[in-house]
Amino acid sequence: MIDEHLKALVDQEIMPGTGVQPDSFWSGMGDIVRELGPRNKALLEKRDQIQATIDAWHLERKGKPLDPVEYKAFLEKIGYLVPSQGPYEVETANVDPEIAHVPGPQLVCPVDNARFIVNAANARWGSLLDAIYGTDALPGDRSGSGYNAERGAKVFEEVQRYLDQIFPLEGKSWNDVTALHVKDGALVAEAGGVVGLKQQGQFAGYSPGATGPSAVLLKNNNLHFEIRIDREHPVGKSHKAGFKDVQVESALSTIADAEDSACTVDADDKRVAYGNWAGLMKGTISVPMMKGGKEVLRQLEPDRSWTQPDGKALVTLPGRSVLLCRNVGPHMYTDAVKTKDGSEVPEQFLDILITGLAAVHDIKGKSKHRNSKTGSVYIVKPKMHGPEEVQLVMDLFSAAERVLGLEQNTIKVGIMDEERRTTVNLRECMRVAKHRVFFVNTGFLDRTGDEIHTSFEAGPMLPKADIKAAPWLGAYEDNNVDAGIESKFVGHGQIGKGMWAAPENMAQMIREKIGHCKAGATTAWVPSPTGATLHALHYHLCNVREVQAGMKGGRPTLDKILQVPLLGERKLSAEEIQRELENNLQGLLGYVVRWVGQGVGCSKVPDMNHVQLMEDRATLRISSQHVANWWHHGLVTKDQVVETMKKMAVVVDEQNKGDKDYKRMSPAFDSIEWQAALDLVFKGRVTANGYTEWTLSSRRRERKAVSA
Repeated sequence: MIDEHLKALVDQEIMPGTGVQPDSFWSGMGDIVRELGPRNKALLEKRDQIQATIDAWHLERKGKPLDPVEYKAFLEKIGYLVPSQGPYEVETANVDPEIAHVPGPQLVCPVDNARFIVNAANARWGSLLDAIYGTDALPGDRSGSGYNAERGAKVFEEVQRYLDQIFPLEGKSWNDVTALHVKDGALVAEAGGVVGLKQQGQFAGYSPGATGPSAVLLKNNNLHFEIRIDREHPVGKSHKAGFKDVQVESALSTIADAEDSACTVDADDKRVAYGNWAGLMKGTISVPMMKGGKEVLRQLEPDRSWTQPDGKALVTLPGRSVLLCRNVGPHMYTDAVKTKDGSEVPEQFLDILITGLAAVHDIKGKSKHRNSKTGSVYIVKPKMHGPEEVQLVMDLFSAAERVLGLEQNTIKVGIMDEERRTTVNLRECMRVAKHRVFFVNTGFLDRTGDEIHTSFEAGPMLPKADIKAAPWLGAYEDNNVDAGIESKFVGHGQIGKGMWAAPENMAQMIREKIGHCKAGATTAWVPSPTGATLHALHYHLCNVREVQAGMKGGRPTLDKILQVPLLGERKLSAEEIQRELENNLQGLLGYVVRWVGQGVGCSKVPDMNHVQLMEDRATLRISSQHVANWWHHGLVTKDQVVETMKKMAVVVDEQNKGDKDYKRMSPAFDSIEWQAALDLVFKGRVTANGYTEWTLSSRRRERKAVSA
């Protein structure tokens, strides 16, 4: 049984032009459900069995310190830790250079929001002037609607400082430049004399103009800057060399997310997400917007071209990010497709077939704008627990390729290293996927949520900030890089790091996020196109490939990863406990009211100090699990949690008072959103793996029914 509207979307809008026929597609879906559905179910049951065994083990030792040797032996005995099968090398082929060879930022954006996802796809290039002018990357007043010439001048000084660091001139500063010229295939600058670049190989191209180049393309670490020149432009008039903008190659890749940052709870929601992804793969997606009082269509950007330095040919670069799609994890089931007996089917089965089908347009070269020039489909897989579940996904991808008429290993897999059983077995997970894996990525928030849930019965956890500072986290981050280095993954895919969650704190991001590059990561997540532009600077200032070349892996990380971040003998004051509780519950409520009430899966949510933080379900998982853990172990009472939640609900209501669509929780405290928040905490102990999806989805469907 297939939802009729979903079937119409697939059969009439996505499928035509792919060569796939409806009968074979849907019968193929049925075959996959029959063949792989029982394995999917059995693996989820195994998760529950393992968790019950771990819970019982901790309860038997209640009150005793955790002995690391005994603990590790126990995890090996129950199959939580699997034995190593020895060295191997990743062999993934046909991976686009933006993923395999060029380190750079990665943007993550919910695919169910068309306006956001078009902006994200177009975030391959961004204005460095705008990114600095409009954020706290440059201190000073950013208020006012008009152009502030004084701030603009300071922005140019900051941009020229970066140019001096990345593209130095011979004996001069970019601040001295009054004009740029191309002479005999070289870039020369008038700067109180004629000077060139210290490294002329950084000059990659130009656009000819009436009196000189109208644009200059520079290259460093395989990434590009474009200086745009127009002395008649309002900004160009204010610059002595006529620079009107400096464009930076920014988000090399973008994850179109159908999982944690999306809100898709039924067939109608899934149709929106699938439709947007199909529009991206066909290159036809467009979004109406108002500009200058007129409605225009926002579409995907075309590629960009410049004349090569010798003037004989063109150099062309993509105008868009390489797009990846994050499907849901193995634990989600959907009623969009049901078996004959009315049972829901694993949602990941539907996801891979429909997102893969849409990508056939790109693979066959029928898209208006080519996504993968190597003919690959990039699917990111979250919430997998260990190599057995990765193997199921490999078999699922093979089955999907047969249904879609694609060559084996066309569909590549990105492994989210965000569940504890995957972390401790990461090398074996990658071995299983060695012909498909293009991406391994850490994510502190989801990983911490699973850390808490796995060891729930071991005792109360440290406060969240201290969990982040505990030894396991650094070892976890190191282990992800080491697994990539040891398996010769470099050159085949991305070693990734997690999200910068504070989109308005760009100055802090500029100071700190370069640490991901210095740790050997080839990509790291950013929450906005502006964040991608500023983070791109780090990949110019740090040569990640040189960092990786000096790394051999093999750091002793496993024992540290297995150090559970327990409170132990540490005593917290009543004030510390209450402050932690308020912080968790304010963030939890601020996210839940938008997810359940408005169907917003990812948004900026103000924290206790009214700092805007980008939050998705991973944030909610850690907050809800942390409160549930402290309640379970008696650090807080149920009455204390409820009263604190009421107090924080008033705060969240006030923070959202300007939103006409917002549904208040106070003073009644009886809304669907409120009930969802209570469920997330008080059922957090018994909810499998501490996932929030089931509670959110059921309450969202309830809200949709009431609103309808």
